[in-house]
Amino acid sequence: MRKKDRCVYIEATLAKLFPSTPIPLDHRDPYTLLVAVLLSARCTDKRVNETTPILFKRAQTPGEMAALEHKEIEDIIRPCGLAPRKAKAIVDLSRLIVKNHSGRVPEDMETLEALPGIGHKSASVVLAQAFGQQTFPVDTHIHRLAQQWNLTDGKSVAQTERDMKAAFRPSSWNKLHLRMIFYGRTHCKAPGCDGRRCLICRHCFPGRSRPTSYRRS
Repeated sequence: MRKKDRCVYIEATLAKLFPSTPIPLDHRDPYTLLVAVLLSARCTDKRVNETTPILFKRAQTPGEMAALEHKEIEDIIRPCGLAPRKAKAIVDLSRLIVKNHSGRVPEDMETLEALPGIGHKSASVVLAQAFGQQTFPVDTHIHRLAQQWNLTDGKSVAQTERDMKAAFRPSSWNKLHLRMIFYGRTHCKAPGCDGRRCLICRHCFPGRSRPTSYRRS
């Protein structure tokens, strides 16, 4: 099957399996999403969603969060891991948003990436899910699936992002990246599919006889 045909099939199949694309991290606005995304580093969305209601009960605006002590935030977010580092980043980015952006989360990639604790993927998630901009955040599931489906060589996460953006229409990116994550969590899990077992792998590569390998992010 040609790459173009695989892309058409993948997009159609994922849309059928996941017609709605709920945002995995609970939030009220761009700022609470930004904090939730920061907390999700090396942590499950489920754990973040269990933790943020406690944190946001104490503070849910940059000004309120900047006024809290690091230790108080650290104690609340400890279940999410890396608590000292994440607590410092939350306070520091909150102060910068108040000082430099009038208390509003910036809406451009470069400015978001300059905030403490916010890398390219995190900024992409915020731009896509809070502001509706067309980005293609690449997490571990997408990095793996894109390789198993021969859409990228997986040389790096940045390369996978470039290849996915080239393979699909920009108008599809926001929903597609979430659908791929849902598919990787439920249908094509890393321990459960070796590139030959799930619906999409079987359909796109019926002649594949050996397990696929992939580069980790």
